Amino acid sequence: MKLRELHIPEGGFEQLKIILEDWIPKEASIVVAIGDSYVYLAQSTQHNHLKLREKVLPDSIAARVLKTRRKTDKVIDQSIFDVPYYVVGYPLTIDDLEAALVIVLPSIFFNENQPYKFLTGRQNEDWSPVPTDQISHIESLQKRTWFYALNEQYKTNITLKELERRLPEQFIRIHRSYILNIYYIQKIKKDLASNFVVLLKNGVELPISQTYLSHLRSVLEF
Repeated sequence: MKLRELHIPEGGFEQLKIILEDWIPKEASIVVAIGDSYVYLAQSTQHNHLKLREKVLPDSIAARVLKTRRKTDKVIDQSIFDVPYYVVGYPLTIDDLEAALVIVLPSIFFNENQPYKFLTGRQNEDWSPVPTDQISHIESLQKRTWFYALNEQYKTNITLKELERRLPEQFIRIHRSYILNIYYIQKIKKDLASNFVVLLKNGVELPISQTYLSHLRSVLEF
């Protein structure tokens, strides 16, 4: 399926690219698939030596998104450029046609020891990649993980245990249910029962458990 058959102005995809560039790494490439074909590519400098396949292969992330109409978490896929890359797929509707948006991440994401630069969060049926420096804290509640950024709440499938291991060093565990970004701390105080609590700059108050208090004291030197 050719781009001209979609009745979408060429600038429509470029507007999508401009919006996404505020949320994804500049080294990432953006691919859109409709039906059995890729119809758009915004190629980063990291991938500009690679050639995009014309057809969507049945075992690709794009094919999975088109079939399930669900976001597909980061996986290694070599069906787009013939070499393996980490990708994230999202369902879209374009010109009343079901489409798949695929973000091809840079090579650095192969290294599992690298800290997360962003988390992809869900709100209703929408997914948003959120830079970690915008995240104030993360919560485990009712067997689900939620993170908070710019006064918005997002759900993620990543556990607190994995997040504790992979988040940048400014994130610290303070409770079995909470991880916080120390840059968002306004002050640490004691409540009426003489338990330590942390007040964030956005007004949120979180408990500090005895299990994590000594480590927090060591990091913040108080």
